[in-house]
Amino acid sequence: MTDITLIVNGEEKTASVPPETTLLKMLREDLNYTGAKLGCDVGDCGACTVLVDGMAVNACLMLAGQAEGKKIETIEGLSTLEEYHPIQKAFEDVAALQCGFCGPGMIMSTKALIDQGEDLTKQEIKDALSGNLCRCTGYTKIIEGVIDAYEEITGKKVPEENPRAA
Repeated sequence: MTDITLIVNGEEKTASVPPETTLLKMLREDLNYTGAKLGCDVGDCGACTVLVDGMAVNACLMLAGQAEGKKIETIEGLSTLEEYHPIQKAFEDVAALQCGFCGPGMIMSTKALIDQGEDLTKQEIKDALSGNLCRCTGYTKIIEGVIDAYEEITGKKVPEENPRAA
C-alpha cells in the first residue's frame, strides 16, 4: 500500500492504495468522488475525465501515484447545490445531455478547453471533445452548450462556420 495525497477540488485528501490503483479508482472508491464514470476503462470514451493541474485527463489511464501532490478537479467541485457552474447551466439550458453518463466528462473537458483562454472556433470545440463519446445524442446540443458556456464565461463569440467550406 502507498499513501497518495492529492488536492481534490481545493481540499487535501490522502488514501492508502495499492501501487496499481488508477486515479479513477482512488477518486471513486477511496475518496468518494463518484462523478467521473468508469466507461470503457481503456481511455476511449472520456467518461472518466477529470482535470489534473488544469489539463483534461482520462483518470482510468492515470495511476494514482502519478497524481501525487497534484491539483485534481472533478465535477463535484464545479458547483454547489444552490448554483450551477456556467458550463453546467449552459448544458442544461440547451438540453445537451440525455442519460447523463457522459456529462461529467464532457463538462470537465469543456472546462479545460475554456480555461485555456484561447479564441475558439466550432471546429476546435469539436476537436477538443473528440475524446468524449456520447451514445444518446448527435452532439449538436452538446456543441451548442459548449459554445453558450464559452460565450458566457469569456464574453467572446464563436465565429459562424462558413457554409461554403463544408
